Amino acid sequence: MTSLPSLTDDEALSALLREDVPFGDLTTSGLGLAGLAGQLEWQARGPMVVCGTEFGRRLFELAGAQAECLCPSGSTASPGQALLRARGDAASLHAAWKTAQTLAEALSGIATATQAIVQAVRTAGFDIPVACTRKNFPGTRRWSFFAVRAGGGVMHRLGLSETLLVFPEHLAFLEAGERAAGIAALRQAQPEKRIVVEVGSEDEALEAAGWGSDVLQLERFTPERLAALRARLSAAGLHPRLAPAGGVTVANAAAYARAGADFLVTSYPYFAPPADIKVSIGPASA
Repeated sequence: MTSLPSLTDDEALSALLREDVPFGDLTTSGLGLAGLAGQLEWQARGPMVVCGTEFGRRLFELAGAQAECLCPSGSTASPGQALLRARGDAASLHAAWKTAQTLAEALSGIATATQAIVQAVRTAGFDIPVACTRKNFPGTRRWSFFAVRAGGGVMHRLGLSETLLVFPEHLAFLEAGERAAGIAALRQAQPEKRIVVEVGSEDEALEAAGWGSDVLQLERFTPERLAALRARLSAAGLHPRLAPAGGVTVANAAAYARAGADFLVTSYPYFAPPADIKVSIGPASA
């Protein structure tokens, strides 16, 4: 199990509850369920890497219930395994039910897909990092980061303010003869940062490596093209780190590792199916 810090944020979690219950729950109030003692349990319907149970616990607490996280983020759960339990007013349980479940299912899906890529690489005998991009659904980065970590991955970029990544769309604003100087200026402006340049061909990669780029992000390179590029760079005495990006999945991760990738860059986990969590709610037992 991965050791993860507590990243719960009551303000952000409360905003999720307000979105779903802005003016009370018409159904539970209309049925007169407020004040009735209830209990709730989550169970894994299938194997999964669990993520978000801590958020679920806190959502139930913010709604007025008591909750216990039975399976922390980063754990592997088997079918039928209990993940979380909560007790409290029936209205409180219903207020947090779907928000907490949906969040945990989505995050567990990301964590499970991330771990699948990590395991594919490890099984092939490699220990290179699996880095997930910032291509998460906007507004969900705090949750996506937690899920990637739970699955054993790392974040490629948390945002534009903390890393340097030069895209062809940046270079389009510079004349061909100005680009080496542009990279040098970037290094002078941010001397403590590694410079990553995205390239789409071997020739572009050789040119960018000649500018002193620390990392080449290889857009849509096949493993075979990556291996060929590694040989050309070595022959030229150039040794930037190589990171394939675009199309990296669990099916080809090991092939990229064998081809000589230093780490993998992927958005694949964000589009994985959510995990399936069974929720049981009913009157509290004596």
